[in-house]
Amino acid sequence: MISVNLAAIFYLVSGILFILALRGLSSPDTSRQGNYFGIAGMTIAIIVTFLSIGNFSTSLVYVIIFLVIGGAIGAFIAFKIPMTAMPELVAGFHSLVGLAAVFVAISAFLNPEAFNLGIIGNIKLASLIEMSIGAAVGAITFSGSIIAFLKLRGIMSGAPITFSGQHILNLILGIGIFILIFYLCKTQSSNIFWTVIVISFLVGVLLIIPIGGADMPVVISMLNSYSGWAAAGIGFTLENTALIITGALVGSSGAILSYIMCKAMNRSFVSVILGGFGADNSADDKKEKKDQKPVKSGNAEDAAFLMKNASSVIIVPGYGMAVAQAQHALREMVDKLKKNDIKVTYAIHPVAGRMPGHMNVLLAEANVPYDEVFELEDINNDFANSDVAFVIGANDVTNPVAKTDPKSPIFGMPVLDVEKCKSVLFVKRSLSPGYAGIDNELFYKDNTLMLFADAKKMTEDIVKNLD
Repeated sequence: MISVNLAAIFYLVSGILFILALRGLSSPDTSRQGNYFGIAGMTIAIIVTFLSIGNFSTSLVYVIIFLVIGGAIGAFIAFKIPMTAMPELVAGFHSLVGLAAVFVAISAFLNPEAFNLGIIGNIKLASLIEMSIGAAVGAITFSGSIIAFLKLRGIMSGAPITFSGQHILNLILGIGIFILIFYLCKTQSSNIFWTVIVISFLVGVLLIIPIGGADMPVVISMLNSYSGWAAAGIGFTLENTALIITGALVGSSGAILSYIMCKAMNRSFVSVILGGFGADNSADDKKEKKDQKPVKSGNAEDAAFLMKNASSVIIVPGYGMAVAQAQHALREMVDKLKKNDIKVTYAIHPVAGRMPGHMNVLLAEANVPYDEVFELEDINNDFANSDVAFVIGANDVTNPVAKTDPKSPIFGMPVLDVEKCKSVLFVKRSLSPGYAGIDNELFYKDNTLMLFADAKKMTEDIVKNLD
């Protein structure tokens, strides 16, 4: 057993460790240490929570059993999941956090005495507000994350799903939730409580379905924030300091990251929160004509020749590299170029891949030095002075149409100025559009040489021709 005061101290320690974890994750050099801090903080929080219960019953044994089972499943998934599936895995985990918040809120509402919140029909006002808001945000997070998972997994189309009056409906439902919570506090009606949860599930769906594939990285970050606020709300209900701290950290950091990514993509932060942005299908009208444009295609020998005779090469990785697991072959290619005194750097777009930091993690896995990897704003000016840009599976983030076509769904989004290079080598299986669903004008530039092949196979063939 552990006293309340001692438990509070340990919860504070775990909170500090969580803050240190976030601090560590802000840099690739300290990310591993940051993960260790997070693991330590969560371990302390779990142990203290169990020791604070005070009355070990048979039901607690079941809790421990399910905790072990859940932990084992999570560990198995973490070890087996490929990096290409990481975005949908994150979305799936967010949905579970939201669902957990809903279940805790339901438990507290149906059995308030067990949580020291009063009795049925006479629950503390503050607790009732906290659990209803926590349940609402949790339900929105759950259903929204499920939709994001389905889009990222390819089960549901990545194209925006819109209908007339969509935003008005969202507004009405949002206002309705707050009105229902107000009456819930006055009547403590179970029917109203369940209605709040059902409407919140619906709102989560309606917020995410109009968001197109190009904006999925922002969606993941936004849902991460929602899951944190849901956890914090339930933390107040349970009067659990660790849960409040953790939820607030996740919620605020997720919101900040969403804001940063919105700036990177030239999106409105308010629109993101309200599910107000999506692709403009008008760009699809031009797709058929663009597919008919001639392109120059080459092979590994051509690519090797161009790079061997270059003084500087910029590597632009994208989701195609992740799918092909080509990062190790890419590292081998870069090592050979360096032996020939060729300057090689990596250009990373903030939303390359399908989640923040996706490409950075893959390159780190291949032991690419951190000082060779540059973000968009740090390297964009270098393309004009570089001999070769090697684009491996990146599509939307290199599309010049973002700067020229106001009707494009990615118009205004900062992109890598790849087309300014003297020569562009573009590794791609076909001329199919990217996740945003639009054609890439870079394919048809005079200085672009398309390398139609699997990214890993093409890179390995280039390595052979560099000998």
